[in-house]
Amino acid sequence: MKRFISGVVISALAVVGGAVVGGTPAYAATTSTVVLTGGSGVFGLDPAIIVATASSAGTVAFKAAGAVIVGCEAVATTTVTPFVAKCSWVAKAAGTTVLGATFTPTDAANFTTVDAGALTVKVGVPVQGGVVSPIHLYVDTVLASGSTGVLAPRFGVSCAITSQFIVGQTIVWRIYGNNENLGGAVMDTSNTVKGYIEVAGVKDPIPLAYGNHSGVAFWTGILKTGTTAGLYNTLGVISYKVTMIAKDQDTMKVLSTRLVRKTVNGVAVKVDGAYQYERVSVLKTVSVSPALKGAVGTFQSNFTASSLVTLYAVPTA
Repeated sequence: MKRFISGVVISALAVVGGAVVGGTPAYAATTSTVVLTGGSGVFGLDPAIIVATASSAGTVAFKAAGAVIVGCEAVATTTVTPFVAKCSWVAKAAGTTVLGATFTPTDAANFTTVDAGALTVKVGVPVQGGVVSPIHLYVDTVLASGSTGVLAPRFGVSCAITSQFIVGQTIVWRIYGNNENLGGAVMDTSNTVKGYIEVAGVKDPIPLAYGNHSGVAFWTGILKTGTTAGLYNTLGVISYKVTMIAKDQDTMKVLSTRLVRKTVNGVAVKVDGAYQYERVSVLKTVSVSPALKGAVGTFQSNFTASSLVTLYAVPTA
């Protein structure tokens, strides 16, 4: 009878748990998962946030380019689903970076440690970058009115901002600049020597002209494209560089102060019969000798390939 009972007990254990080791059933640990998102930021600005979502509670070691990120060696996940951990990451350089992570579960007996799949991010760089100067430039391109190769006076309302052109169309660059050395003054013909655009494959720089266009004034440069000799017809991305040169300065404005009578509601304030004065800031024009060399500003677009100025062939039927 005792042997019969013993056999029944063993059979019952086999049904509910499988093999018995020392009287305790053995279970295989559940395979953990962890997925990375985020991490896309701009180089030199605030940290980007990398988010790890795991299948259970635990800690996450975040990595960038194969190295553990300082301060994110063991970031705890939330204790309830979704099990999320976050890392504030400051990129060391612009461009493509591979992010990774290792998840270690709190319940190591029932869940495995696992590495996240690689997450490739592109750390952004400011479009107007690479050349530091006191002149700040804005540049865009538009399709000339009528697209006949002849720029219509004052541009007309049919101009559209675009970076994609077809052979035979006329490309117009629209540019404005502000000169930090002149207190942020708009660059116009009164304070600018010249401006020009250098286009790869074009022998001579394209001169910029300043003028009024339907009520607003800015600089323009024109590139005519076509199959006729002398016209630009190189297909693909158009590599260009904009340069603007400010005039030399023999005078400049400096910040100064002066005393003025203190007033309240337009009435001068007196104390013991004496007027009261207060100091205010004023801009003062002073002569400079020798003249201050005019600043030079440049612009080269580093947009992604799909946003660069590009020339296409005429579509075929």
